[in-house]
Amino acid sequence: MNRILQIFKIPDLRKKVLAVLGLLVVFRALAAIPIPGIDATRLEEFFSSNQLFGFLNIFSGGGLDNLSIMMLGVTPYITATIIMQLLTIIFPNLKKYYYEEGPEGRAKFNRISRWLTVPLAVLQGYGFLNLLKSQGVLGELSLFELITNVVVISAGSVVLMWLGELITEYKIGNGISFLIFAGIVSGLPQAVISAAVNYQSSMIPTYLAYVILAVIVVAGVVFVNEAERKIPVAYAKQVRGNRMYGGAQTYLPLKVNQAGVIPIIFAVSLLLFPQFLAQAAAIFSPDLSIRLNELVGRFLGSVTVYSALYFVLVVLFTYFYTAVTFDPEEIAKNLQKSGGFIPGIRPGEQTSAAIGKVVHRTTLFGALFLGVVAILPNLTQIVTGIQALTIGGTALLIVVAVALEVLKQVESQLTVREYEGIF
Repeated sequence: MNRILQIFKIPDLRKKVLAVLGLLVVFRALAAIPIPGIDATRLEEFFSSNQLFGFLNIFSGGGLDNLSIMMLGVTPYITATIIMQLLTIIFPNLKKYYYEEGPEGRAKFNRISRWLTVPLAVLQGYGFLNLLKSQGVLGELSLFELITNVVVISAGSVVLMWLGELITEYKIGNGISFLIFAGIVSGLPQAVISAAVNYQSSMIPTYLAYVILAVIVVAGVVFVNEAERKIPVAYAKQVRGNRMYGGAQTYLPLKVNQAGVIPIIFAVSLLLFPQFLAQAAAIFSPDLSIRLNELVGRFLGSVTVYSALYFVLVVLFTYFYTAVTFDPEEIAKNLQKSGGFIPGIRPGEQTSAAIGKVVHRTTLFGALFLGVVAILPNLTQIVTGIQALTIGGTALLIVVAVALEVLKQVESQLTVREYEGIF
């Protein structure tokens, strides 16, 4: 509570927090504006029978369940980011931009991702509208109405991407993650009301089990996100003039979960990709789109198959994202330049190999944990038969991870201002 009060006592930080809250209000207001011609009853039936679109609703920030002008959410941007990350493996120049050219290179990388978001949003919006029309959720649309709706929802996705980047600039958390967080949290009051309305005394053990499971998951996510493997580092003594420098002992902190919540987002996006291809097929043949959707539904309709595939994708993406974003060779090179070394290990290649070995081991634990948490609600669904829990695990994982990230950034800003006050 003291930290929260300090936030509002510092004018600069208070303005940032209020600005972020204002942007979230704008997002929620836009997410409440539906596109015209919706059959609400058919829409509810469609979402209740399609698990993948329940996940997609999470990443749209809650704008998909009422087919708002923000229905695509940040999904096109996430897809574009995944494509760009994959392309860094194929094209060395992209990797050079992202890692070797510093902020300017990352700015170029992000600019390409933003441009790629636009055609993905148009394609996804067109295919999705055709899918909803084939399911009877939307009425017949004229060519002008179809083009208008595609332009509006594509523009909504771009606006949401812009709002996310504005939030990131205030350094109160990652903007895209924050928007997903806000969409999930906005659905909590309705979930509580629904649980209260449908309350039955026979469901008490299930509710208690869900609460206990939620507490365990929250505690586990916090524990794994904060866990570090500390590698001791020593600095050689150096004599400069009449003074001696170095000789200090410190450590290199390696997080158990280097990737954070990104593997969950990547895995869900990839699970949605076959559905996305089925939507895109509507451009060439509506009948082909319907058949592909039925095929995807049959394949991923099994909770067992879906859970196994989901678990494997989360583990693989954890390793992939850690390999892309963490470079042991670069760490070893920087240590050697600064005169640091790991006791008992030669600087250079041996140090890089030692750091890589530790990262692989810690990543294994983090990947397995993320995978188990991701499929735990699916297992709960098999036991209890409550489908809402399937969305709850992933949503809870994202909420806790984003909350921790926001907490750290606010803490760092408060610490900087405390030091400024001392000096």
